[in-house]
Amino acid sequence: MTPRPRLLGLATAVPPYRLDQSDVIARAERLFDRDASEIDRMMGVYDNAGIESRYSCVPLEWYEQPHGWQEKNRLFLTHAVDLLESAARRVLDETGLGVADIDGIVAVSTTGIATPSLDALVMERMGLRRDAWRLPVFGLGCAGGVLGLARAAALAQAAPRQRILYLVVELCTLTFRRSDQSKSNIIATALFGDGAAAAVIGCEGGGPELAAWGEHCWPRSLDVMGWQVADDGLRVIFSRNIPALVRSDLRTAAEAFLARHGLRLADITAFLCHPGGAKVIAALEEAFGLTPGTMREGREVLRAFGNMSAATIMFVLQRALGAVAGRKLLSALGPGFTAGFLVLEAG
Repeated sequence: MTPRPRLLGLATAVPPYRLDQSDVIARAERLFDRDASEIDRMMGVYDNAGIESRYSCVPLEWYEQPHGWQEKNRLFLTHAVDLLESAARRVLDETGLGVADIDGIVAVSTTGIATPSLDALVMERMGLRRDAWRLPVFGLGCAGGVLGLARAAALAQAAPRQRILYLVVELCTLTFRRSDQSKSNIIATALFGDGAAAAVIGCEGGGPELAAWGEHCWPRSLDVMGWQVADDGLRVIFSRNIPALVRSDLRTAAEAFLARHGLRLADITAFLCHPGGAKVIAALEEAFGLTPGTMREGREVLRAFGNMSAATIMFVLQRALGAVAGRKLLSALGPGFTAGFLVLEAG
């Protein structure tokens, strides 16, 4: 019988600067050019985002000045490694493991460029074993939290006596571009926060089973979500049609994934989804036929931390562990346009 990987431990971390949404609103009103942008018409986005606070690796005053791509990526490297180390040490303490017990590292991020990759930087910082193998994953955006966890599960299943350290970090706030007056940048300013998570995956030990995983990439959808590289950083791409796509297409993709593993939606007792934003959560509940307000964990994470891209689903999962019983379906959407799915069975 093929061994099933288990979630042996999970920890999260956020940077030190807490941004209250009211302070972000006041700053945005001052920073955006009212004549060149749609800021006045779109101020409701901040109020309706379902967010009360977020965390940033730089103080709010940092956004007052223009910053180039080189500076932003330097900050990304510094703070991403700091957050990953913090989360990794917490999960090792939680599981009673040491750095010598880690056989492989999977590191996920899409908000900065790292070569050497983040896994190598963390290895150097923490003194992880020099024969530990590494898998950096870039470009999956918000879907990276689920798909990266799936990659770690697949690797653990292939080597059932080994333990995989799964790392995910996103510093979304560094992508703010003061010169960009577009609707997408204004929406990003209303939603994005910074965060990181670490998990240990292995087939030996207790914890929930990662029972199945998969994904679906829709055709002719490359322009739905992503980044464009500009001189002053990463320019966000958001389609206004994302909630509509969720309502019309996500259920069919989820049902096909579950069917491949002998499951139906009726077999799922809890839906843990990357929240994205308030409109996306509402669309997710509608797509899965849930009563409005059912996705409590997603709403709580969005309210307290904002949209941390790939890291967000790990915060949602952390809140659900021990609090939500039964078989769980994790899902997240990202560039491609891609849906990632993972089934978690109670341990």
